[in-house]
Amino acid sequence: MPEVSLTEWNQFLQHHPNAHLLQTGEWGELKSAFEWEAVRVIVGDLGAQILFRKLPLGFTIAYIPKLAVGNQPLENSEEFWKEVDSICEKHRAVFLKIEPDLWDDQPLDTWNLKLDTSLHNIQPPRTIVVDVRGSEDEILARMKQKCRYNIRLAEKKGVTVRAWDNFDEFYQMMQVTGGRDNFGVHSLEYYRRAYELFHPTGMCELLVAEFESKPLAALMVFARGRRAWYIYGASNDEERNRMPTYLLQWEAMRWAKARGCEEYDLWGVPDEDEATLEAQFENRSDGLWGVYRFKRGFGGELKRAAQAVDKVYNPLLYKFYLWRLAGREGG
Repeated sequence: MPEVSLTEWNQFLQHHPNAHLLQTGEWGELKSAFEWEAVRVIVGDLGAQILFRKLPLGFTIAYIPKLAVGNQPLENSEEFWKEVDSICEKHRAVFLKIEPDLWDDQPLDTWNLKLDTSLHNIQPPRTIVVDVRGSEDEILARMKQKCRYNIRLAEKKGVTVRAWDNFDEFYQMMQVTGGRDNFGVHSLEYYRRAYELFHPTGMCELLVAEFESKPLAALMVFARGRRAWYIYGASNDEERNRMPTYLLQWEAMRWAKARGCEEYDLWGVPDEDEATLEAQFENRSDGLWGVYRFKRGFGGELKRAAQAVDKVYNPLLYKFYLWRLAGREGG
């Protein structure tokens, strides 16, 4: 059967070591604990984990995050997409949103599909990717001078970084950061479940930066294959002059490098071109602008993900979805 179990999906992914984190069985299980349902389909060499979210009247939205069809053999693509359509229709999906695991300068035409370019990405479309190949001195040399200085300053001022598992304190820190930087925060149970799923596999670590045993900042770093991702991070308002977040990121990069990763994805900056970002970052702190000011120092490359595409199954309800989306963005 094309629809497979979690165990079969994880066995399939063993042959695809560089599949994105969001296509792992663990990610599907995490989302399934929080209002989504994960369904996995395999046809020949092609596979996808599809997430379904319930809507009123029995309808759903279907979502494939970071699909890498363009990087896999295409012999079975027509049969594969028929199976995807069948599963989506069985779940009464209004539409299927696909976010390719490609950058915007990589072609999508190999998919051989008629899809509508989406107006809305679920994951942050633009990011900074740090090359963590080479020696530690070479990685540091690619950073901006002020960032290197802050990493060393944190060490001189007594900041230390270690693995951690105190989710009550991590969650408190996330709430402080979300309030300060105006972004949404998941529940305490969400972060704890993510750790419980990923940490035993070696794909995740929770790191804390401390001064005199007092937590100042923490992050969850994930790794799979050649890539690592900084997805969740927080800091409180204490001892910020000791620059704990800089040393924390550096230690997360060292952790990723020790696992064999070649790049470290800082996961989310404002969706603007580099010229705009560089011209405005010193004067803006709204949205992701504050984090751009921080993340740019690590010497990575600004990249934008390929735009999401939608496959529509119910045109009338899809138009209603677009109308609601436009209303939220306009408001």
